[in-house]
Amino acid sequence: MSAVTTARNVRIAIWTVLAALLGTGVIWYAMLTANKPAPTAPAAAADAQLVRDDSHRLTSPATEKAQLVEFLDFECESCRAAESLVQELKQEYGDRITFIHRYYPLPGHANSGTSALAVEAAARQGKYQQMAVRLFETQPQWGEKQDSQAALFRTNAEELGLDMDQFDTDVAAEETKERIRRDVADGKALGVTGTPTFFLDGKKLTLNSEAQFRQLLEDAAR
Repeated sequence: MSAVTTARNVRIAIWTVLAALLGTGVIWYAMLTANKPAPTAPAAAADAQLVRDDSHRLTSPATEKAQLVEFLDFECESCRAAESLVQELKQEYGDRITFIHRYYPLPGHANSGTSALAVEAAARQGKYQQMAVRLFETQPQWGEKQDSQAALFRTNAEELGLDMDQFDTDVAAEETKERIRRDVADGKALGVTGTPTFFLDGKKLTLNSEAQFRQLLEDAAR
């Protein structure tokens, strides 16, 4: 089988997984305290914002043509499957489109909240993208495990050269947990039910193929 055929088959598999999983998932309205969920109320729909001042912007185009917002869960296999394509699109359109990440940990993943806390703690030291990439790269090692993977995430933080005292403080901080809860509440109010969910210039996308995704961004970037 040729490399081109193999790559095409991988792409087809990715979109098959996305189509199967995007329609599922009930959101989780809390982060972990002692590795257990703690409830919090959702934001009212009228107060929901697709992008907030503290939302993580992955690109900073000099002239912004559009915004692509992704609600994601670092333990979500579909998010990991889509990540390579999103990285390609970011390289291709990042000079015209602002790519934005928002947290949306799902209840079916035992370490989704823990991973989001680790990424947000890294973000507070300027290492959001590095930690996000690391968790997607290592997801096969820790995803779908029922025991806490906080120690592994801490090791990742050490390898990224973070101040570990500050990292530990930020992981445990109520402010960090509230930051993630706010993303989840916004997502719920905006109609997000699974991950990854994309919004392009405020419109929730229903994606059927890579070609369609690319064309939507090509049109928006003009």
